[in-house]
Amino acid sequence: MAWRSQLSRNLKELRILFCQKSPSSAPARSFVENNYKDLKTSNPKLPILIRECSGIEPQMWARFDMGVERGIRLEGLSEPQILKALEDVAKAGASTKA
Repeated sequence: MAWRSQLSRNLKELRILFCQKSPSSAPARSFVENNYKDLKTSNPKLPILIRECSGIEPQMWARFDMGVERGIRLEGLSEPQILKALEDVAKAGASTKA
């Protein structure tokens, strides 16, 4: 899980959006509850924004250098799949710098 500590090297901002009550957002809520502290501790200067909005479908947005953003729909993904999606987007950000 070394990639977790390098998120701030590859990303400029991470946003996670979900509904407070909908069943489709339950894995995203669980992901935030179980991983936010570790991600923030490993990347204290990385803005990790959690946005709750009634009725919204769960999404994750990563912002890279030069304002480039990549969005991922989280609906239908389990918590481990969301973690894998975050890892993939972080690695994609690293490859754009090379």
